[in-house]
Amino acid sequence: MSKLTAKQNIKAIVTAIKAEEQSLRARYPILNQQNKIAMVILLVSLCSLFGVATLYYLAVIPSWLCIILAAFITSISHELEHDLIHKQYFSNRPFIHNFMMLTVWLMRPNTVNPWYRRKIHLHHHKVSGTSQDLEERLVGNGIKSPLLRALVITDGLLGLLINTKRFNKEISGFKFFRVFNAGFPIATAYFAILYGVIAYYAVQFVQPFTLPPWGAELLAMADFLMVVLIVPNIIRSSSLNLVTSSMHYYGGVNNLLEQTHVITSRWFLPFQLFCFDFGRTHTIHHFVPNQPFYIRQLISKKIHPIMAQHGVRFNDLQSLKHANHYPVKELSSQQGV
Repeated sequence: MSKLTAKQNIKAIVTAIKAEEQSLRARYPILNQQNKIAMVILLVSLCSLFGVATLYYLAVIPSWLCIILAAFITSISHELEHDLIHKQYFSNRPFIHNFMMLTVWLMRPNTVNPWYRRKIHLHHHKVSGTSQDLEERLVGNGIKSPLLRALVITDGLLGLLINTKRFNKEISGFKFFRVFNAGFPIATAYFAILYGVIAYYAVQFVQPFTLPPWGAELLAMADFLMVVLIVPNIIRSSSLNLVTSSMHYYGGVNNLLEQTHVITSRWFLPFQLFCFDFGRTHTIHHFVPNQPFYIRQLISKKIHPIMAQHGVRFNDLQSLKHANHYPVKELSSQQGV
């Protein structure tokens, strides 16, 4: 364990991340074509999603395979949105930049719009680990009850409704309708279809009835969207919410070293698959925010040992028992901070 101060450890990690990125870019100059790479990833992801949906529509692939493939594809669009929030792509060309923002929102319709998320995400970097971190609290961070945590992780709208009273008391400037309206109209339509289909089949189970022709057509369309977009995004967002709410600390946080731990546990592998290895790489982002997601993936293997050497924790899943509270005394005594 390093004997340096927290500030010195943070500087060493940041320096190592930037140096590894520079080395990587020097070896592979194509990585400097950042805008083009992002656009290719976006278009390939979008075409892949349409392709998978077409294969399902033509009965070439079964629904379960369509759901799994679509969930993986949309996880890539989340990483693009994350980078767009930090203006990594086309920052000087607003039309293209906003087109990309809209596209990744359409691919992930169960989220608030990316322009609003930019505000709460940049705020997240400033207040990570505190009660003011709305972005992480919306996905379950800091919740001790396993049942409540599971509800918030799997259903963002239900989680917002459940936690509104607490957020009103604890988060400065929180407004329910500000968050709710940030999902209009795309997330609003998403949840309307989701809850509508659930309600329909629940009523059919209790008291079967026959729909009129127009109703049957609407149901067929809703069922199709459930398979190609809605259920995949439930899987994607639930996986991401589980991983991110598990790796971010809540309470006892004083510096960057204490905001997150790295998750490499094999128990999280199924969830990492649908959030593009978020648990292994997101801590790098906290130290160097302005870095494309694929760079983090490429340098993570070399950076992890340096992070461990300088005080970043790995697989601190015990923190879940304490509502993600950071074990301040233990680390402080080890580091001499």
